[in-house]
Amino acid sequence: MKIGATRESFEGEARVAITPSTAAHLGKLGHDVFVESGAGARAGFADDDYRSAGVTVCQTAAELIDAVDVVAKVRQPTTAEIGQMKAGQTLISFFYPAQNAELLAQAKDQGITAIAMDMVPRISRAQKMDALSSMANIAGYRAVIEAANNFGRFFTGQVTAAGKVPPAKVLVVGAGVAGLAAIGTSVSLGAQVHAFDVRPEVAEQIESMGAEFVYLEFDAPAQDGAATGGYAAPSSPEFREKQLARFRELAPQMDIVITTALIPGRDAPKLWTADMVAMMKQGSVIIDLAAEKGGNCELTVPDERIVTDNGVVIVGYTDFPSRMGAQASELYGNNIRHFVADLTPKKDGVIVHNMEDDVIRGATVVHDHDVTWPPPPPRVAAIAAQKPKEKKKELTPDERRAADAAAFKAETASQIKLLLGGGLVVLLIGLIAPASFMSHFIVFVLACFVGFRVIWNVAHSLHTPLMAITNAISSIIILGALMQIGSGSAWVVILGALAVLMASVNIFGGFMVTRRMLAMFQKS
Repeated sequence: MKIGATRESFEGEARVAITPSTAAHLGKLGHDVFVESGAGARAGFADDDYRSAGVTVCQTAAELIDAVDVVAKVRQPTTAEIGQMKAGQTLISFFYPAQNAELLAQAKDQGITAIAMDMVPRISRAQKMDALSSMANIAGYRAVIEAANNFGRFFTGQVTAAGKVPPAKVLVVGAGVAGLAAIGTSVSLGAQVHAFDVRPEVAEQIESMGAEFVYLEFDAPAQDGAATGGYAAPSSPEFREKQLARFRELAPQMDIVITTALIPGRDAPKLWTADMVAMMKQGSVIIDLAAEKGGNCELTVPDERIVTDNGVVIVGYTDFPSRMGAQASELYGNNIRHFVADLTPKKDGVIVHNMEDDVIRGATVVHDHDVTWPPPPPRVAAIAAQKPKEKKKELTPDERRAADAAAFKAETASQIKLLLGGGLVVLLIGLIAPASFMSHFIVFVLACFVGFRVIWNVAHSLHTPLMAITNAISSIIILGALMQIGSGSAWVVILGALAVLMASVNIFGGFMVTRRMLAMFQKS
């Protein structure tokens, strides 16, 4: 099949659906790759880069669409772009079918197959094709960079001769892919990060990244926003009121607020109201990643940067991924080529549109003169909501002492049983074995017992740093071997010498390994 990428017609869009590197992967699947001239220019990919990768460069979009079987785009198509396509062709792009019923009807009437990259189901197998997550990851990172560009102070705290600089306080609302990327970037820059999400199960993820989770307190259990499918669900009125009240408490303290809350198929919820903005300090910054869907902040103006009367900067850009065109194109291009790989199971350049496949069926919104959106639930369950883990009850000092005493008694009883059993075995052996054998046997048993008990009680994390000591103790058998070297029996002398050799290797080898390990941590 022939696959081609057009130049994006949306004003200011820098991304391209196929890059030179992803074109090479598509070629390995047996496909011929085409691009429109200048399609990758804004992302830093020249036409010659594509030609070097074996890609055919077409001069116009019409020429490309006429030549290919599959058209790949980034932004949702316009009616004019769909109008250029022929029956039987396939379109792969963002589509947002819930908001574009007219485009669905037009694609159906023209007999084209439309694959929406924003509809890829969030199941484990489809992670490599999840374009929404790829772009959200970039948006979250870029949001912090834009915040730093508009914020008049350091993110990290400093103590200098000129004075003390406090760290910036950052609040991230929504801990999805974009939110987690923003948290990670803010923490790495040294900010004090707080984060909130309607799904309580993500608290552990947030805290593991070095941020503080913002909890809500309820008198009775309330509905949270956890849902299946990897997305949040609308919250209850009670939950929303508690949420807004908590944000009002935090607003005067925060220097930077990054909002990322979106619910598929709905306008962005208003989580940061005008009165919260009025409470913020002069010079504070709000980055609204939901601006394209109306914004989480009441004062957000899509695609604009505004400054309020009290000096708060509100950034409502809708093109954060496009501001990192090269990186975004590479990630989106990888999403495309992984999807095409699923469409080409035999890697022979023949596309098989298997509507029984959960991923292909979920992303296909128009096929065979029929609107196939919304899709049925995938047979493999998506990411499910998890109940918060129950915290272990903390023991009182008395309970802790009682537990320690019980454990000590149990351990003592076990050791006594072991010693009595071992002593009985030795006595039974002594009834039938000669006296000369018993002296050697007792040394052997003691060596094994002491070595085992010492090594067994060393924590796993200390095995490597204490290798030299533990090896030396476990090789106590060398003492018995040295005593036997002077024996009159040649066989005993030979075995004793071998035991000394192996124990010596164990002892001195442990010291050498430990020495080399410690040297790795020493600065030259």
